[in-house]
Amino acid sequence: MSEPTSAEQLATSQAEVGSASATVLREVHAARGRKALDRAAAACRYAGVEEHDAQAVPRDPAAKAANALRLSAQVLAELDHSPLDPAADARCARNAAAAAALAAQVARDHGGVTEPSAAAYRAALKASQAAMRAAGSEGMGRNEDLNADADAAEADASLAAQAAGWL
Repeated sequence: MSEPTSAEQLATSQAEVGSASATVLREVHAARGRKALDRAAAACRYAGVEEHDAQAVPRDPAAKAANALRLSAQVLAELDHSPLDPAADARCARNAAAAAALAAQVARDHGGVTEPSAAAYRAALKASQAAMRAAGSEGMGRNEDLNADADAAEADASLAAQAAGWL
């Protein structure tokens, strides 16, 4: 057997670095997605939306929130069993943030629009939009600045949900 060439060593090294960074990115996206999912579940509980409210073809906001929560939970649960793909992982986090925004709308409307509930809804929308940018064609889940913005928006949304009494 011959020794690997420097080009082969470089390719192997780059693949290892790419895999390591993809693993770190998965952890970042999964953590953000789980936080958004926790917010969505809490907002649904607050609004009295339960798992059985999910429908195959949801028509009202409560059914849509229950369905989005169920689907996001399923996808995040399967994340560890899928191939590393920062773009797909970021889309999972984006979908969870979108579910949380929908649940925040239902919670806001359920309890009557107060300043804390309106602020929590606005923060949920901002978190969803930031997650969308991080997952979008510019970032593809790999842009550090967009991921940092999405993480910060998620933290703000969690604080606002706490202030509204949803968490």
